[in-house]
Amino acid sequence: MATNPLKINRRSANITEGKSRAPNRSMYYAMGYTEGDFVKPMVGVANGHSTITPCNSGLQKLADAAIAGIEECGGKAQVFGTPTISDGMAMGTEGMKYSLVSREVISDCIETCVQGQWLDGVLVVGGCDKNMPGGMMGILRANVPAIYVYGGTILPGRFKDKDLNIVSVFEAVGQNSAGNLSDADLLEIEKRAIPGTGSCGGMYTANTMSSAFEALGMSLPYSSTMANPHDEKQNSAKESAKVLIEAIKRDIKPRDIVTRKSLENAVAVIMATGGSTNAVLHFLAIAHAAEVPWTIDDFERVRRKIPVICDLKPSGQYLAVDLHRAGGIPQVMKILLDAGLLHGDCMTITGKTIAEVLKNIPSSPPSGQTVIRSIDKALYKEGHLAILKGNLSPEGAVAKITGLKNPVITGPARVFDDEQSALKAILDGKIVPGDVMVLRYLGPKGGPGMPEMLAPTGALIGAGLGESVGLITDGRFSGGTWGMVVGHVAPEAQAGGNIAFVQEGDSITIDAHKLLLELNISDAELAKRKIGWTPPKPRYLRGVQAKFAFNASSASLGAVLDKYEAKDF
Repeated sequence: MATNPLKINRRSANITEGKSRAPNRSMYYAMGYTEGDFVKPMVGVANGHSTITPCNSGLQKLADAAIAGIEECGGKAQVFGTPTISDGMAMGTEGMKYSLVSREVISDCIETCVQGQWLDGVLVVGGCDKNMPGGMMGILRANVPAIYVYGGTILPGRFKDKDLNIVSVFEAVGQNSAGNLSDADLLEIEKRAIPGTGSCGGMYTANTMSSAFEALGMSLPYSSTMANPHDEKQNSAKESAKVLIEAIKRDIKPRDIVTRKSLENAVAVIMATGGSTNAVLHFLAIAHAAEVPWTIDDFERVRRKIPVICDLKPSGQYLAVDLHRAGGIPQVMKILLDAGLLHGDCMTITGKTIAEVLKNIPSSPPSGQTVIRSIDKALYKEGHLAILKGNLSPEGAVAKITGLKNPVITGPARVFDDEQSALKAILDGKIVPGDVMVLRYLGPKGGPGMPEMLAPTGALIGAGLGESVGLITDGRFSGGTWGMVVGHVAPEAQAGGNIAFVQEGDSITIDAHKLLLELNISDAELAKRKIGWTPPKPRYLRGVQAKFAFNASSASLGAVLDKYEAKDF
């Protein structure tokens, strides 16, 4: 395609319009620019590399490959950093409250750099959980041609002829506390679970979001399930850069790609693969950034028509590397497309439609494997992320219902206002079958930052209580969580949601069949408990936590910080 670079290069156009722009040009000369570089598209590379976490410690080679691809195709790369928080490392500590906050910081970084430097396009490289939604939100706010490069999944660890991953460690702690695992074996699992670079290996939050971005059309085919240590990941990063340069020339913008129909495609793949509960929160925020109408009820609408056709951890058997070998997300999408469950006419960053991208993918999954199934052999006829409502969650709550023999429980409430006391109760053997644990004041405002509850849920699984004990929270769960658990309860306790008025011993019903989350007391009793209630004092009065708590919307709206209307100003 013949294109005049100046017409596609908004930044270069501004700095070549006469002598008045000379000071701007001088600063670029200081970075090694030559006269001919000023007519080339300037492309941002938002690099999430850090040594904080294995998820991100292998990103520099991908950023370098992307930079090379940009330069080879006639662009000029402008590299800037984005931060990350390791959910796995922060889990169970005060640091976990910064995880969701980091989603907003990352999106702000990308919007600020792309718009402040007036870049022509942006390639985002990310690994850990919040890198994905944060990156996509920043992409959609800036709305210049963009592509997402996922850092890649980790390879499995190994101990006693079994594959290991990060959740293996949390569950091993519960097994050890229950007396079913020796201290020596616990130590070996801890040492071997994470063998190198890459994001947590199951269909947890990072792999869920990367898979959804591929289905959304914002990443290259197969890129979402590649392993970080493998060469194909670097090759894909370089190819992504080349595709982005073409998208800049053709002026294909993110909001041309991210539409209501493409969001349905992304959520369909999340359901088909058994993805993370966090995808609900994050895609509400992504839709908000794209200004696409999308509500929590849309997840339930899509869930009812999409079967689970992938047998993936945490509730299944396999890891992302197994999914990749079985045909990856393109194979999953082709099965859904042929069943009439995807919108094939949605545009992708390649310039091709979904149907065109999938044209040569086989209609049936490969024989001899059980990772991906055909529709007629689905693990579950409907999706696994159910939206529960009732007097405990009038705005909705999210339950992952796969892997459970019977996702229904009624039992006495065991109430905790923090994660640590709840975990101690489990490890001390004070939680028994039939109990319904209530963890509250852990929502977007109350936490603040809506921390994940992998430590207590992992301990329940390890103690053999995953099927027999319920757990509800206004906080979040790790993508590695499974069991009789319900999160994102909204409104949250800090905002006066009814979860704040549960008392020890109250009867609570979780019924995924009826999509019900109910506190079994009368309306009159509930109203009586609310008299004179005031929210606890904020935990933070300064810094990012205070800003997040003050601005955060309900989890049912994605916990975004910019849910404003014109009348608010």
